[in-house]
Amino acid sequence: MAEGKEYFRWTESKVVNEDIDWKKADVIAAGVDVGSVSSQMVILADGEIYAYSNTRSGSSSPNSAKKAADMALEDTDLKLEDIHYIVGTGYGRVNIPFANKSITEISCHGIGANYMYGSSVRTLLDMGGQDCKAIHINEKGKVTNFLMNDKCAAGTGRGMEVIAELLAVPVTDIGDRSLDVNEEPSPVSSTCVVFAKSEATGLLKDGWSKNKVLAAYCLAMAQRVNDLLQRIEVEKDFAITGGIAKNSGIVKRIERILGVEALEPKHDPQIAGALGGALYAQALYKRKKSK
Repeated sequence: MAEGKEYFRWTESKVVNEDIDWKKADVIAAGVDVGSVSSQMVILADGEIYAYSNTRSGSSSPNSAKKAADMALEDTDLKLEDIHYIVGTGYGRVNIPFANKSITEISCHGIGANYMYGSSVRTLLDMGGQDCKAIHINEKGKVTNFLMNDKCAAGTGRGMEVIAELLAVPVTDIGDRSLDVNEEPSPVSSTCVVFAKSEATGLLKDGWSKNKVLAAYCLAMAQRVNDLLQRIEVEKDFAITGGIAKNSGIVKRIERILGVEALEPKHDPQIAGALGGALYAQALYKRKKSK
């Protein structure tokens, strides 16, 4: 492993839509999603995405929220106090000091996915840093049913980070490298990331290439997610949110197992929760003004 290199780190990002003049908007609303591994902020100007950030969470939820907000507002002349209403969501939602209200991430992901993928989405898979959720939504993005996996790193972003560090492969490269194999191997047998790590070490000692080990791990994750989806039943259209949605090795294997192709996102799939929070914030502010 190269000294000082952190293979688990994915790329942080921010986007500002310079075609939008937020000062002309009637409603500026924002959502902040503080997760266990990553945090995002999305700012809407009259329902259009004006800016968003995607950062790594720290040990403090308030600080993680502030970091996401500072990044989203950077390079704009918009200030936090200019935002009419802010909804907090995610793991740390109750600890966001500048949020007007907190709403569960499951509800926010449903509304966010509806905006991001369109009203045809019925089954949503949210693959986060520490858990995985299978969600049914209606044509308006309202959650009608959901199931969540247990609190285990396997099948989540954190589990993938552990494997990235073990194999000294950047986490952003894992998906493509896992597909670069001559033949699909059997999945690693354990769904526990601790034992999967030990098994991966053994496979390397047996002469497996890193790509083959990654393929075996991605397949195990895809199968574990499939078990969750089968319990809720997959109804088209199908979409994926969360950081793992960017991992082509897992997405393609899930699609193959399900026999269903996931919809292409219009925006970064990691911002779905914050986007849903911003949409709720917009609706809550309009309701408040109308009274």
